[in-house]
Amino acid sequence: MATEPALADFLVISRGQWDKDKSPAEIQRAIDAFYVWLEQLVEAGQARHGQRLAREARFVSRLGVTDGPWTESKEVIGGYWFFIAPDLEAAAALAAQNPCLACGLGYEIRPVELASCSATRPSCENAGLTWA
Repeated sequence: MATEPALADFLVISRGQWDKDKSPAEIQRAIDAFYVWLEQLVEAGQARHGQRLAREARFVSRLGVTDGPWTESKEVIGGYWFFIAPDLEAAAALAAQNPCLACGLGYEIRPVELASCSATRPSCENAGLTWA
């Protein structure tokens, strides 16, 4: 009996801005196709809904609260959702089918790590740190 591969959650982050040479009608067609595509993935158990993000933001650090967090418009994050896939390559293959790619947006795919953060285990937060 073959077993199904274990599935994991992958955060999909929508980045960038619409191509300036695309008309509002072209962009709207891509947006409409995106929602149809996403619903098909949700119904197939390959995705979960996320949300669009508002333009206003604050960045909080030990230095205080600032507007942002981006410094360049190309770094804008427009929204997020989740893929459910056996591995990062499969999740990226799903993202490669996104209709909005043709209009300038890009997508960052990140595995959702289930383990709690640890100062002694490699993670995004301590990638450059070493301890003796």
